Amino acid sequence: MSGYHIAVVGATGAVGQQMLKTLEDENFPISQLTLLSSERSAGKKVIFKGEEHVVKAAAPQSFEGVQIALFSAGGSVSKELASEAVNRGAIVVDNTSAFRMDKNVPLVVPEVNEHALKEHNGIIANPNCSTIQMVVALEPVRKAFGLNKIIVSTYQAVSGAGAAAIEELKSQARAILDEKEFTPEILPVGSDKKHYQIAFNAIPQIDKFEENGFTFEEMKMINETKKIMEYDELHVAATCVRLPVVTGHSESVYIEIDNGDATVEDIRALLKEAPGVVLQDNPEEQLYPMPADAVGSNDVYVGRIRKDLDRPNGFHLWIVSDNLLKGAAWNSVQIAQSLVKLQLV
Repeated sequence: MSGYHIAVVGATGAVGQQMLKTLEDENFPISQLTLLSSERSAGKKVIFKGEEHVVKAAAPQSFEGVQIALFSAGGSVSKELASEAVNRGAIVVDNTSAFRMDKNVPLVVPEVNEHALKEHNGIIANPNCSTIQMVVALEPVRKAFGLNKIIVSTYQAVSGAGAAAIEELKSQARAILDEKEFTPEILPVGSDKKHYQIAFNAIPQIDKFEENGFTFEEMKMINETKKIMEYDELHVAATCVRLPVVTGHSESVYIEIDNGDATVEDIRALLKEAPGVVLQDNPEEQLYPMPADAVGSNDVYVGRIRKDLDRPNGFHLWIVSDNLLKGAAWNSVQIAQSLVKLQLV
C-alpha cells in the first residue's frame, strides 16, 4: 500500500491546521485525505502539499473507506461521530476529553505507553496537553528511580482556550495600553458565570470547578497521569493557571521518587537521552526553557532541575512545550505513526 486514507475532523480549527501541517512535515503516507468540519466551516478551502482540498461537513457517511480519523472538533462531535467512523472501519485518534477516562479506550503518549495501542477497540484518546508534556518528562525518571508523588502548577497559554481567547488577550492588551474600557467575555470559561481580564493578569481557573474544589482541567491531569503511567496509587495534585501567553504551556513540577540516593546529575543524564525531551538546564548560563522558545517545536523542554532542600527523595523541574504541537497535533500524528509501525491499521 502506498498510503492510507486519512480524515481530519475539525480541519479548519487551530489544532486541525496543526495536524495537517504535521502530517505534511512528517511526510505521513497518505493515499487519500478527507477534511471535515462543522456545517459552519464547510466549503472552506485548505492547501495540503500544494493541492487544494475542500472541507466538507462531517457526517456518518463521511468516514466510508477512512482508515485513520484524527478528531479535534470538540467533545460533542467526537461523541456523535467517533463510533460512526469506527463502524465504517476507521481507527479514531480523538483529541478531546470525550473518551480519555473510558476504561476501554487507551490513553496514549507514544514515548510513555505505546504498548497500550494494541488494546484499542477502534478509539484511541489523546491526553490533555498539560498532561502530555509532564508525563514525557517524568516517565524516564519513573522507570529509573520509581515515582510516588507529583505536585504540579501549570502556567498555560490562552491558545489552549481557542482562537477567540487569543484575540481576547490581544484586544485587551491593546485596550489597556491605550487606556480604553473593555469587557472580558471568554476567560476563564466562556460558559461560566463570570469572566476576567487575561491581559497583564493570571487566572487560577481553567475549566469549571468540581465539587472537590479542583477544576476539571486539574482533575484531567490527576486522573490521566495515573492512567497513562498505569499506576492508580500515584499521588498527584494539580493547580492550573491561565497566563497572558499566546502559545506554550509551562509547568513547575515537584516529584518524590522511590530512590533517595538519586542526584540532580542522575536525572539530567536520564533526560538528556530521553525520547522527545530537550534538556535546557544550566543555571550559571541562565539556560532554562521558556514558552517563547518552544513555539513550533515538537519536543518537551526540561530545566531548573534541583533537589528539594528538605526531602532527600524530592526534586523540582520546570517543563515547557508547545501546547498545539506535542500537546495536541504532534502527539495525535505520533499515535498514527505508531499504529502504522505496529501494523495495527
